[in-house]
Amino acid sequence: MSTSYQHKAGDLHFLKRLNRSAILELVRRTPGLTRADIATLAQLTKATVGAGVQSLLHQGWLREGELQKSSGGRPGRALHLNDDNHVLFGAEVGVHGLRLVACTLSGQVLESHHEHLVPTTPEVTAELLAELLRGLMHTASVKGRHCLGLGVALPGPIAPGKSVLRLAPNLGWRDIRFLDLLRPHLPHLEGTWLMDNEAKSAAFGELYFRTGNIPESLMYVSAGTGIGSGMVEGSHLPLVARGVQGLAGEIGHTVLQPGGLYCHCGNRGCAETLVSGWSIRAALGIAEEQDLIETLLPRLNDPDVQVTLRRAGEALGILLLNLHHTQNPSEIVLGGSLTRLGEALLSPALDYFKANQNRLLGTTQQVPLRVIEDSTFIAARGAAAQVLASIIHGPSDLI
Repeated sequence: MSTSYQHKAGDLHFLKRLNRSAILELVRRTPGLTRADIATLAQLTKATVGAGVQSLLHQGWLREGELQKSSGGRPGRALHLNDDNHVLFGAEVGVHGLRLVACTLSGQVLESHHEHLVPTTPEVTAELLAELLRGLMHTASVKGRHCLGLGVALPGPIAPGKSVLRLAPNLGWRDIRFLDLLRPHLPHLEGTWLMDNEAKSAAFGELYFRTGNIPESLMYVSAGTGIGSGMVEGSHLPLVARGVQGLAGEIGHTVLQPGGLYCHCGNRGCAETLVSGWSIRAALGIAEEQDLIETLLPRLNDPDVQVTLRRAGEALGILLLNLHHTQNPSEIVLGGSLTRLGEALLSPALDYFKANQNRLLGTTQQVPLRVIEDSTFIAARGAAAQVLASIIHGPSDLI
């Protein structure tokens, strides 16, 4: 997701837009700031802030709230994002389903939809996703809002600087320009379009829609049909770690068992052969057509299920420790459909991580690890956050 753009030195239009971007970003991160607060934090004149805020109020990006007490001078009005005017669309293409959200500027989900499906072709998937998005666009809470764009999260590495899904091993898709397949079905969906890896989108949204206590860096680990991760750093415009080929975070294809079982990627002994939705299906004989979680939940006391999930949990714990040692984020967030299996999978993973995370430095400081029990729409919401960030920090004339 690129945000660099050309401008002429001294371009007044560009400078005004840059000021509005700074104002909007400050209010987004710290709701309730006054004009005077913004002038101090952004090191802008009161006149510049006043003009910028007035423009953003007029365009429906901000709203004024209550009067704030002042230590001196006149009290100022608190400023907040206006959640009544715009809509951001986000979608995740999963191996076994499509997940869609319509969000406000602050990340509040107005509408959502989860469609289960058996893996199919990119063309059929794009057509179905477009149909579901059209339905979302015509719901009462969304209709009439100004559409800012669409972000799509996909289950595989994305080519850096290009809208190309390099490989989705658990779908068998390779070098797919998914947005190009989607556009003909959604000619009236305006705004910014972008696509990214699902774990990277999820990580971005978890950091970008955060207000108040924002961590310096955040690692999101997605444990579902496959295993992936995304790392973001910085609070102004979080930077996503990508790697030269877009492979950063593909932890499911790090090798934990040399010479082990064959993975969908073609290598042997990948982490996904030990902990993933597809490896659990294979170990327990659960068909693709069956919902994995719904099938397993009534069987959690079965000895074969307990052994399989304990082994998978231990492998997940090893992955978490490896990420802690190689990336060392301020916070780790664990999501994905497998978290719904609860303690049978999570206890061995979290116990291993907790027992071993401090051995290297000998410190008692624990890196926070948060488990999201229901992360159904996390990646889709994160893709919507990426749309908002690209508008605020990019060349868009919308602000």
